[in-house]
Amino acid sequence: MASAVILALGILAALVGPAVKLSGQHLAPQIEIVVYGLSVLGAAAVLAWATEVAQHDISRALAYTVLALIAVLPEYAVDMYFAWTAASQPEYASYAAANMTGANRLLIGLGWPLVVLLAWLTARRMVPAEPEDVAEAQRGLPVRLPVEARLDIVVLGVATLYCFLLPLKGSVSLLDGALLIALFGFYAWRVAQAERAEPETIGPAALIARLSTGPRRVTTIAMFLVAAVSIFLCAEPFAEALIATGAVLGIDRFLLVQWLAPLASEAPELIVVALLAVRGQANLGLAALLASKVNQWTLLVGMLPLAYSMASGFPRALPLDAHQSEEVFLTAAQSLFACLILIRLRLTTRGALALFGLFMLQFLIPPLRWPTAIAYLVLAVVLLVRDRDALRAYLPGAKPEPGPPAAVRPPE
Repeated sequence: MASAVILALGILAALVGPAVKLSGQHLAPQIEIVVYGLSVLGAAAVLAWATEVAQHDISRALAYTVLALIAVLPEYAVDMYFAWTAASQPEYASYAAANMTGANRLLIGLGWPLVVLLAWLTARRMVPAEPEDVAEAQRGLPVRLPVEARLDIVVLGVATLYCFLLPLKGSVSLLDGALLIALFGFYAWRVAQAERAEPETIGPAALIARLSTGPRRVTTIAMFLVAAVSIFLCAEPFAEALIATGAVLGIDRFLLVQWLAPLASEAPELIVVALLAVRGQANLGLAALLASKVNQWTLLVGMLPLAYSMASGFPRALPLDAHQSEEVFLTAAQSLFACLILIRLRLTTRGALALFGLFMLQFLIPPLRWPTAIAYLVLAVVLLVRDRDALRAYLPGAKPEPGPPAAVRPPE
């Protein structure tokens, strides 16, 4: 019963925004943020449930990649709107870049440490699947990734090295976009080859999964359509309401677009990951966030010049001013450091604290962006030297290592 109520509330929330939009009503910007933001969150939740159920028909690796992509679809919608509008209103080009860099840094700086925190808290009330795992279960750390996550780390590393070129050029061209989108295509193709396994669904997803095959698939497709229409109709007014609210409250528009909008659009995914962590599956939660980082750092970045050019009516490179070039460089530096933290397929307490601490440093004290970027790079070099032996596992023909230790489970 509770699952049915939650499902109904999610669908209702997703439909509120479109209803207001289609009615033609114009509300105060602060109210529009609540209305359209609620619909964006509801739509993302519905998409997440539908994707979880889809694991009955596709591989777990592909399902989590799709989940990661769909859960941040609101981020794509808002950022594509900024890039599209930039063709007629040039100031929106900085908003597009700010929203993209903010989303990427939030995902690593807050999302990854959140998984470690929840794993530690959850381990206090859970027992290990095997007696020999007692000590590790009590610690709940480190959070270990599946062996398949090496593909994500490699693709993220390649994309990161390429993105260091963007600040040097001062733009994101269609060629840059094509290369990054192609890299994501390669990643998705490799993930699709993974073996399928029966999913463990909870809540609304479990309710739908219990349906017979035909009704289950029809319901899943219907949920996809409802959420997609909601996001399509709500992305533009939500983004405009954020900017207008900044003007009314005297808040810097750039900061509002860079942090508040990405935080709202990333919230559904963080909720999904939190649910996984409290179920003793923090490793899958971290894998989902890693997949999200991959698609945001390849597909999202690659689509910006495409939307900008389509709106302009001719090929154009999305410009990056000095401030945005600095933001992209800082984001790339954080991404490189994050890749090397995960080189051994685990995220430790120390690593999580480093990610969170450096993120908060540049967030609270913006003038320290360049020193923070340098710190990321220095630490990345230190990790590369320290863990250089772990790189052998990423070479072609390397023997696969055992997966993560047995998961913990709630006491009977």
